[in-house]
Amino acid sequence: MTDVTSSKSSRRPHHWRHDLIELAALFTAVVVADTIAKTIVKGPDGPYLLVFSAVALVATAGFHTWWARRHSHAPPATAATATAAGTAPGTEGAREADPGADGAPGAAGTALWRMRTTVDDAPGSLAALCTALARLGVDILTLQTHPLAEGTVDEFLLRAPAGLAAEDLAREVGAAGGRDTWTERADAHDLVDTPTRVLGLATRTALDAAELPLALRQLLGRCTLHSVPAVSLTGRPTGEQAPVEGVLEETVMKLRDPSGGTLLIERPYLPFTPTEFARARALVELDARLGPRIPRSQDVLTLPEGNEITVRRADQRDLAAARAMHDRCSARTLGLRYHGPVGDADRYLDHLLSPRFGRTLAVQTASGRLVALGHLLWDGDETEVALLVEDDWQRRGIGSELLGRLVAMAEEDGCESVYAVTQASNTGMVAAMRALNLPLDYQIEEGTLVITARLESAPRRSERPQRAHRSER
Repeated sequence: MTDVTSSKSSRRPHHWRHDLIELAALFTAVVVADTIAKTIVKGPDGPYLLVFSAVALVATAGFHTWWARRHSHAPPATAATATAAGTAPGTEGAREADPGADGAPGAAGTALWRMRTTVDDAPGSLAALCTALARLGVDILTLQTHPLAEGTVDEFLLRAPAGLAAEDLAREVGAAGGRDTWTERADAHDLVDTPTRVLGLATRTALDAAELPLALRQLLGRCTLHSVPAVSLTGRPTGEQAPVEGVLEETVMKLRDPSGGTLLIERPYLPFTPTEFARARALVELDARLGPRIPRSQDVLTLPEGNEITVRRADQRDLAAARAMHDRCSARTLGLRYHGPVGDADRYLDHLLSPRFGRTLAVQTASGRLVALGHLLWDGDETEVALLVEDDWQRRGIGSELLGRLVAMAEEDGCESVYAVTQASNTGMVAAMRALNLPLDYQIEEGTLVITARLESAPRRSERPQRAHRSER
């Protein structure tokens, strides 16, 4: 609904002043003209008085023009603004930027909230809700509707007075007919309208298969996503295979993974709606249609001794080269990496190289031989980093280079922390984590060391090989 004002409020209260000035100017001009005419006729200084009167008239006209511009064209003292009751039902999209938004000039005294509530699918139910929000001084910035079999879930982005408590907001919404109300503080990123956000997530997914889990997380809010393979690492069927159309069970969503197995998405604090289920399934179908894909860019670096190496993304198409690198690694190197029997190392490679479980960086020599792998792995709502560097290429800064790049990726994806699981005797991994210059937490249990790096600040990279150039394959 377009913002409007009544005819009374649209009148400018200073119009009577403008009329008074016009009348005074006319009266003054008549008096001056009459006085000058009489003086010229009777006195000897007629020419001087004419000049003086002309100057007086010019000054009067200038003053009148200044006064008119200042008072006749000024905007009203208070501009009309839309309230919660003035937002159109079914509108989906951010309104024009407002100085009251968080982080913008004049934002003091306001706060952004995301709110979801269920109302009856009946005429006037949404209007009653909007009226209740208007009484609280709450402005609706965006509104999405999620139809259900019974009722409708309305999802709002609100700008509310800073002193308004979530309990008071929920209570007023409940009194207006809303139920199962959920509120959460929002930020400026939520001002992007939903169609634009979904298109952006689809673009990211189309460019990189590893983006699908991240896109689903951002699409559905704070949720936990697990990729359950159809076959375990030991080669046994897991029995996890969702139907093609997927399954929606309140707070659990199961979608068929295009690479095999099932994508299990859980959000215990808030049930999924059919609309969210349809959006998630559309992203998964897009991923299935596009097939395996990773960005093709690569960086050529020069090591301190002068050798050139190439850092690029890797996936399951590099499985043969990765297994060959395993064969060249010592039992100690593989043991420090996989924390188990050396014979099990090859079983993990197909899992680790799958973009469904994260991103992999590979380092290859000028001859094309693979000499190092770095993994950024999605572990539910946490993120793990892992490194493997062939024995002959250790202690050259390759591990630190890979780790720095993986942490930068995690930070770009909005991760709050990353962790590495290693052994206390793995001094190389410990040193690489310390070189990140990030706050670290250590946990030791039965010889296994878990190092967690918090990503509150931008990582300051340690000394690394010199970058020569970037190329596209």
